[in-house]
Amino acid sequence: MAKHIFVTGGVVSSLGKGITAASLGQLLKARGYKVTMQKMDPYLNVDPGTMSPFQHGEVFVTEDGHEGDLDLGHYERFIDENLSRESNFTQGSIYQTLIARERRGDFLGGTVQVIPHVTEAIKERIHRAAEQSGADIVISEIGGTIGDIEGLPFIEAARQFKKEAGPGNVLFVHVTLVPYIAAAHEVKTKPTQHSVKELRSLGVQPDFIVCRSDHEITDGVREKIALFCDVDTDDVLACPDAPSIYEVPISLYEQGFDISALAKMGLAPRKIKLAPWRAFLKAKDACSGDLDIAVVGKYVSLPDAYLSINEALVAAGIAAGRHVNVHLIDGEELTDKNAEKVLGAMDGILVPGGFGARAFEGKIAAARYARENNVPFLGICLGLQAAVCSFARDVCGLEGATSAEFADAAPEGTPLVIDLMPEQEDVEDKGGTMRLGAYPCKVVPGTRAAAAYGEPIVYERHRHRYEVNNAYRDALVEGGLVISGLSPDERLVEMIELPDHPFFVASQAHPEFKSRPTNPHPLFRAFVEAANERKGA
Repeated sequence: MAKHIFVTGGVVSSLGKGITAASLGQLLKARGYKVTMQKMDPYLNVDPGTMSPFQHGEVFVTEDGHEGDLDLGHYERFIDENLSRESNFTQGSIYQTLIARERRGDFLGGTVQVIPHVTEAIKERIHRAAEQSGADIVISEIGGTIGDIEGLPFIEAARQFKKEAGPGNVLFVHVTLVPYIAAAHEVKTKPTQHSVKELRSLGVQPDFIVCRSDHEITDGVREKIALFCDVDTDDVLACPDAPSIYEVPISLYEQGFDISALAKMGLAPRKIKLAPWRAFLKAKDACSGDLDIAVVGKYVSLPDAYLSINEALVAAGIAAGRHVNVHLIDGEELTDKNAEKVLGAMDGILVPGGFGARAFEGKIAAARYARENNVPFLGICLGLQAAVCSFARDVCGLEGATSAEFADAAPEGTPLVIDLMPEQEDVEDKGGTMRLGAYPCKVVPGTRAAAAYGEPIVYERHRHRYEVNNAYRDALVEGGLVISGLSPDERLVEMIELPDHPFFVASQAHPEFKSRPTNPHPLFRAFVEAANERKGA
């Protein structure tokens, strides 16, 4: 039977519950246990797929095509395991399923209630994550903050889960803010006390309290929290702000978090293997010199909208021995006229994915500038489509070439070099209707993509509706565009590149989702290496 750890948050949101959970997962995996992770979100959206990146950050895509919370990206990067659709669910998806069952008459006319029906459905999803992963330990993060009305069913479900699982099988970790009050020159424990009091009023006693702060948490502060919250002092952990999120596992390890958690679950403290993680941190600290990479997007007011891209660039930079400075450029403001001013000092240009016409012309301008000025370029999803449109306009003479996604704003007869997949033509709902998840790509030998991957067939995760229009494929190839990746049946263009360029590669997929701190993605490594060569030129 799997052991379960529930992670809750107190006082305020955005404390770093996900990083805390992922760090514990990393330590437990390093001790030889099979770990999986899960995010339970109390909001009523069915999934984050239709939520604005301005509010929610990026949508992370799993191998099996689930559009999930960005915390899944942290989980995968820290525990180096591919998660699945069982790793993320929302209250909206729970209610959607229950209401569909009620409409079918599955409850035989009985009253459908939060307890037991919603809580039972939540517990079923927790069990399913354990069963389908075969994990020894399941770490489940409950989104939101203790006291949120929408989070109550999840706390109640977790309370019931612990009671049913029996002693030693379930732990609770409460991550809470310990604020520093400048006027008093001290950190204050009262918010944490009230947060734990609220949690205990719901029937849950935390086994561990992780104290987040921008100041030092002294032993005296830990002792005070332990006394008021009825936990051992050693189980109150200090987690002050760190220079890098990747240093958090080591900080928690040095406080014995993983050993204590294993002891409470009755599991042996196997020898830990932290050498790869420590080597990564050592390489990070040894980096010298900077690389400036422009990310030309449309959601630049919230950096979390490009979280996985940022982390993939940082990891590739560390592998190259460089600090990567990511510059978020608003594609809506970028034009051919100001491209030199905005992008001239950049060592590389990356155009990420996105939806909607806004900023698309700016992305085309970015691809054009990179192509004409020999600046290393990496296009991702819509970034590939922008690169193709730019090439079609400038090299192939297809004036105004654009995507069918934006055809309504284009003059009649405009070449649609990017078009809808045939099976998507009659789809109206926006949720879960795209090519999602891992698909195979046949890499063409002799290309930059082949040199980067070193494998003939690769699998990358997708999240899009539109593809390169095969009606224009021959014209693009005749103009000099190299198609370096294709679906196995050669019907779909997966990657393109330019032969006479330092590095100009674009992928219809999202390689950033498979990058790891200790194993940067091949395309990102090749891109950053090209940027590094340009820097040294």
